[in-house]
Amino acid sequence: MNARGLRALSIATVASIAAGLAMVFFYAPEEASQGFLQKIFYVHVPLAIVCLCGFMAGGLMAIQHLRSGESRWDLRSYVAIHMSLIFGVGVLISGSIWAEGSWGHWWVWSSPTLVSFLIIFLLYATYQPLRFSIEDPERQARYASVFAIAAGAFVPLSYTAVQMSSSYVHPRVLGPTYDNLPGSMMLTFLVMLVGFSLLFVSLWKLEIAAKQARWQLRSLRRRLTDEPERPRRRSAAPSLEAPMPRSGPALPQPATSTAALAAGGERAIGAGAGAGAGAGATAQRQIA
Repeated sequence: MNARGLRALSIATVASIAAGLAMVFFYAPEEASQGFLQKIFYVHVPLAIVCLCGFMAGGLMAIQHLRSGESRWDLRSYVAIHMSLIFGVGVLISGSIWAEGSWGHWWVWSSPTLVSFLIIFLLYATYQPLRFSIEDPERQARYASVFAIAAGAFVPLSYTAVQMSSSYVHPRVLGPTYDNLPGSMMLTFLVMLVGFSLLFVSLWKLEIAAKQARWQLRSLRRRLTDEPERPRRRSAAPSLEAPMPRSGPALPQPATSTAALAAGGERAIGAGAGAGAGAGATAQRQIA
């Protein structure tokens, strides 16, 4: 995406999140049983939805990478999973705050919702070390894609666990628990969901643009300064660098050798001597 499109997307993100926060504090009513604490729902649940959708999007992009072999799809999958991990940290922090205020405990191991999300988060936390442990870029991208696809299959399990959980009252946005939300609360939730979705896409596109610009700058610097290409250091980040010529194509040069030059010189000397002898004989006949 060009700079203009990214700027417009960023403005829409800021506007939607600002409008959503204003609706959270000044428009949506307080929940009867939990009171003001329930307003964390408008941050926690949208973050969780966007995080899980980002994990699944990374798996879909990994499938496209295995099908096409193009490194840009590996980069897109990598950044999507990276952003989802950051959102996942926000989900765990906001969920712990909500649990402490509602249940009196920062964490409840008997809740399938919390535990299933933690398992998925820890599973994807091994994605970066997996990439770092593989030095060859092609093999790294291939193995990481397989991992992203396999891990993406666990994401629907979190949704299933939320629907089947009955030990505690936990926000179930897509289930029967919040089917009877008042219109103002549902509207506020949807605005926050759109805001966090736009935030995810904006950060995703920004990181991709930054990485591509950095790699293009490195390639251009090598071309202009004739700097020798350095061996790629081990990194978890995918590489889009392709070997580029550091100078123009070499012109074909005639194959010459010392022996060929010597033979050519002898032939030239012999030809010159023969021409001199012929000219002397001609002059003598003319005098006679």
